[in-house]
Amino acid sequence: VQLVESGGGLVQAGGSLRLSCAASGSAFMINTMAWYRQAPGKQRELVASITSGGGSTNYRDSVKGRFTISRDNAKNTMYLQMNSLKPEDTAVYYCKADVFLVLRDKTAEVWGRGTLVTVSS
Repeated sequence: VQLVESGGGLVQAGGSLRLSCAASGSAFMINTMAWYRQAPGKQRELVASITSGGGSTNYRDSVKGRFTISRDNAKNTMYLQMNSLKPEDTAVYYCKADVFLVLRDKTAEVWGRGTLVTVSS
């Protein structure tokens, strides 16, 4: 299973970006998915998560009301709509998925390679 993020870029403060995370592979089922970010010199932190059916979401306090996580299970894709961006949102954004590998009968944690978001002041 592979995860590929897209949608990062340079935006001015107050602007918006929409990140996507597409999963590909065979014989797998995706459970919880999440977005993490890592700013230069800082530890990776959880931004938002969403359950398999999309019925439950969770956000870190600093992005509540500005970011929205969603997923399209038919497309094996997760999104992060980011509005009212601030310079402190600048980071590499990673997606993570908890997957069940059907043929191996085991669960696994899969990470994407990240997409850079830069917010200028």
